[in-house]
Amino acid sequence: KSRDEMDRVFSEVPIVLDRTVEIAERCSLKLQKVEDPFPEFVVPPGFTIDTYFAKVVRDGFQDRLEYLKPLADRGVLKYPLPSYEARLEEEIGIIQRMKYPGYFLIVWDLIRSARENDIPVGPGRGSAAGSLVSYCMRITDLDPLQYGLLFERFLNPERVSLPDIDIDFCMNRRASVIDYVTKKYGRENVSQIITFGTMAARGVIRDTGRGMEMTYAEVDKIAKMVPAELHITLDKALEQNPDLKSLTQNDPRVRELIDVAKRLEGLARHASTHAAGVLISPRPITEFLPLYKSNKDEITTMYPMTDVEKMGLLKMDFLALTTLTIIDDTLKMLKQHENIGLNMDTLALDD
Repeated sequence: KSRDEMDRVFSEVPIVLDRTVEIAERCSLKLQKVEDPFPEFVVPPGFTIDTYFAKVVRDGFQDRLEYLKPLADRGVLKYPLPSYEARLEEEIGIIQRMKYPGYFLIVWDLIRSARENDIPVGPGRGSAAGSLVSYCMRITDLDPLQYGLLFERFLNPERVSLPDIDIDFCMNRRASVIDYVTKKYGRENVSQIITFGTMAARGVIRDTGRGMEMTYAEVDKIAKMVPAELHITLDKALEQNPDLKSLTQNDPRVRELIDVAKRLEGLARHASTHAAGVLISPRPITEFLPLYKSNKDEITTMYPMTDVEKMGLLKMDFLALTTLTIIDDTLKMLKQHENIGLNMDTLALDD
């Protein structure tokens, strides 16, 4: 409604309209960057976070050498083993200077727990596969030197940003990983992350038409005139479909429908739980941001992923991958029915 219309509706108490403006002007939110965003990772007695991180990495490198040395002896490795040692020292130094050992230990610990509980874990995805430290800690299972992957794409002291390690888990066991993290760091410190479904071009026409009490058949016909193109807007639809443009220009009701729909387009329509994002906080999450309870009784942040990242909080992506579930089921069936035992971690990629 226009201001004049609202003035008529609230003619007996005109001050309330002025109050809405005052309230709107006072609504100002500036997201604060969180200092020390990582939860505490408790190390064994006699270690600091840096020394324990270095120990875990070097112990892991010794384990990897059992696989790498035979390859080196056969002349299969692209780089000699001293190159691995030099690269490892360089990465350890950069990670320690950037104060990220705690982050790597958190990821290492939860992946180690998953494997100990027979939860299939993916070999690694994204830029994290470029880290030899990740390979030695078994965060990833891809040799970055052998495949020419760059550490600088993952972590670069010239461009300071939080490392981002996405982890694939078996579709059926992702919840078990979240349960482990919740028990380790505290239920009040762990939450999944909200995501908002927004009104897209076709959907906003249908929602607006329903609100205008137009018939379903009429609204559906108009909505289907929007080209089936990903992320298309109403303005682009009007440009691409002359029939929709003509109908909008010649039919007052359709013109009103499109005008209202344009104002609603892109607004949040519903909330759901992000498919991968998990927040792990150093203190109760409610000290930093509000929480939301979904219709499935899941607790999520009330801020979406982008805002959580702006605050500098530790956001991790636990992806539930059907492929891992299928592979795991296949290996179990091979063992059960054919007595064939295969280990995906040691199976040659060119097998």
